[in-house]
Amino acid sequence: MNKMLGVMLDCSRNAVMSVQGVKNYANIIAKMGYNTLMLYTEDTYEIPSQPYFGHLRGRFSQQELREIDAYCAGIGVELVPCIQTLAHLENMFKWYTEYEDVRDCDEILLAGEENTYKLIEEMIKSCAGSFSSRKIHIGMDEAYCVGLGKYLRKHGYCDRFNIINDHLHRVCEITDKYGFEPMIWSDMFCKLALNITNQYAQVDTEAILQKAQLPENITLVYWDYYSTDYDRYVRMIRTNKLFGRKIIFAGGAWTWKSFAPRNAYSIEATNAALRACRDENVDGVIMTVWGDDSTECSRFAVLPTLMTAAMAQKGITDENAVKAAFEQAVGCSYSSFMLFDDIDQVQGDAKSYRGKCLLYNDLFLGVRNYMCRPSDREYYGELARKLHYAEDKGEFAPLFDSYEKLARVLEIKCDLSVRIKSAYLNGDRDGLLGCVHDCEQVLMRLCDFCTSYKKAWNTENKPHGLDVFDIRMGGLMQRIISCKTRLEEYLHGELESIPELLEPDLPAPNGPAHWYRLVTPNQLTFGGL
Repeated sequence: MNKMLGVMLDCSRNAVMSVQGVKNYANIIAKMGYNTLMLYTEDTYEIPSQPYFGHLRGRFSQQELREIDAYCAGIGVELVPCIQTLAHLENMFKWYTEYEDVRDCDEILLAGEENTYKLIEEMIKSCAGSFSSRKIHIGMDEAYCVGLGKYLRKHGYCDRFNIINDHLHRVCEITDKYGFEPMIWSDMFCKLALNITNQYAQVDTEAILQKAQLPENITLVYWDYYSTDYDRYVRMIRTNKLFGRKIIFAGGAWTWKSFAPRNAYSIEATNAALRACRDENVDGVIMTVWGDDSTECSRFAVLPTLMTAAMAQKGITDENAVKAAFEQAVGCSYSSFMLFDDIDQVQGDAKSYRGKCLLYNDLFLGVRNYMCRPSDREYYGELARKLHYAEDKGEFAPLFDSYEKLARVLEIKCDLSVRIKSAYLNGDRDGLLGCVHDCEQVLMRLCDFCTSYKKAWNTENKPHGLDVFDIRMGGLMQRIISCKTRLEEYLHGELESIPELLEPDLPAPNGPAHWYRLVTPNQLTFGGL
């Protein structure tokens, strides 16, 4: 029997794929050689008894899932549910009065609570009625504060490994009832068994041998997207094996945290990881396609990574062979698709999310001014031309057009905040007038980008979630209008000064490239980080 070779599509972070979008994706990965497709749905699937679960979020109906399931079965792809039964349920908990009784803290379910297991049974029952597969991924990752909220108040402090392990046993009793073979992300079990905060740390693994009483039929999914080190993957696979259960590896096709993918990095990491998986004889491989920070990047943008992974699983790493297979499976040029990386990967810098940072960087507050370089203007202009004239776009022409339009925005905006500040501090009125004109140009180009981006979105996703894009782009455009107006008022003598432009630029970043960190240092959320 063939080992699992799967793709997991995140449909929980503001971009639930349309039925046709999933079918299109399944068709492509089937040609690549994948035999499994997972839909990661936190609250974006229908539970008939829970009207608030996924309400207004574009959730899949049971009928939609059955239609997708049948289509996938017809092309040799097993459709597998991938849900959460412990953490990552923050959107469900927005309906405070409905689910507060089963909440421990943050986005974590209250372990040991009977109402929690009633809800989880409804989740699993819904999956049983929607999917023909009897495999199910039940999540349980990143539950950092499990047992430290309402659970702590009810029961006092308990060994947190025992809390999560007891919870897993209860959930597996439910999956057994519906005939499912469950999988879990292994990170919390490694961390709590070993009493560490970094699951990738070099540790004495004897502690796992003392706490390895996981359910017999559980499969552990070791996820790692953050290394190109073969030895690390080998070490971590062996650590996971100490639990004495089946092991699946989950790598990453980077679409998260930016509009641009990270194919080049994903491919480097994937080649190292899958070599370790072959050498250690893991039981399967999943390539995850996450949507952190609102799924700004199309999941189709990482098809080069997925093709590379499918070939690497066969032991084929020759780039020319991968390119030829890609063009046969996708019908487009591999090299053209790799241009998408260049929105962020400016002049070889693949780790800064530069394009996203420069897009959202405020014209007056300039949180990321330290990243601005005059040479980026020429770079983005040339990238826009490359995207426009890219060969073999095929059905992905709308996706290429959206990246071209984004590059056109960045061609002007990339260093506009720095130019505004420099002209202001130097008393350069002509320079400020030029910046006012550039504000107008950026606004027009942003409108073109928004139109193009939405067209590409609608070829892939349901409309739910576009509201967040509209809010972000609307806020960006209104802020540019506001800054432009104040520049004009200053030039006309109606304003004596622009105080924000007198603040010094500091070189240190203010944290990860999440939207709320980029647009302002002022508070956008209520409490927390």
